[in-house]
Amino acid sequence: MTSCIFCQIIEGAVPSAKIYEDEHVYAFMDIMPVTKGHVLLIPKKHIENIYDFSAEEAANLYAVAPKIANVLKEEFRPAGLNLLQNNGAPAGQTVFHYHLHFIPRYDETDGFDLSTWESKQKEFTPDKIQELAEGIRAKLDQ
Repeated sequence: MTSCIFCQIIEGAVPSAKIYEDEHVYAFMDIMPVTKGHVLLIPKKHIENIYDFSAEEAANLYAVAPKIANVLKEEFRPAGLNLLQNNGAPAGQTVFHYHLHFIPRYDETDGFDLSTWESKQKEFTPDKIQELAEGIRAKLDQ
C-alpha cells in the first residue's frame, strides 16, 4: 500500500465520488471543493508532476479533459470553468500525484478568487518577452 492518497483512491482503499475511469485515468469529486462541481482528473500511474509525464501519458489524460469539461458544463451550467494544476510546493502543490482541477465558475461571488495574480508588465517589456520566447523556442527545436 502506497502512502499517496490519490494512489489509495485508485486502489479503492480510500473512498471517492468517482465520476470517470478508464485504463489510464481516474476522475472524482474534490472532497474540499471550492465551487459546486469541483472535479479532479488524475493519471492512474503515480506521476508526481507535469515534468514526469511522457507524451503518451499526457495525451491519455488530456484526451479525457474536454469530455469532463463538457459534462460539467451540461450538468451545472457554469458561466465559466477554471482548469488549474500546480507543480511543486512553491507552486502550491500539496498532493504530490499529478492532478488537474476542474473548477466551475458561476459568478464573481462564487467564493473562488484568482484576482491575486498580478501582471509583471513593467518588469517584462515586449523586448524581454521576445528574448525569453527565443530561448524557449531554441530548446523546443532541439
